[in-house]
Amino acid sequence: MNHKEYLITLNAPPSLEEAIVDCLLTFESEHGFSSFAVYAHDHRNEGLSLAEQVSGRQKKLRFQMYVEEAVLSDLLARLRQEFSGAGIRYWVMPVVDNGTI
Repeated sequence: MNHKEYLITLNAPPSLEEAIVDCLLTFESEHGFSSFAVYAHDHRNEGLSLAEQVSGRQKKLRFQMYVEEAVLSDLLARLRQEFSGAGIRYWVMPVVDNGTI
């Protein structure tokens, strides 16, 4: 691998699905991106419905996308600008290896 790549993961409220898809499509790399439903578990009950408080989990959508180092800061800046205060959790990890088998 000649350039550094990162995997950015977003956990977002389902209501933001279309807006996040539109945003990520503008940064789409050769790898595209993935999205899938997940449950978030947190000891804080902020923003949880009564049913979510009882079950201890909240429905979220997870997006994962490989990005080159040169794109990462622009993507994060755009997400911060468009989704400020939306409660999206994210993390970025370096990609050690990837490919198709």
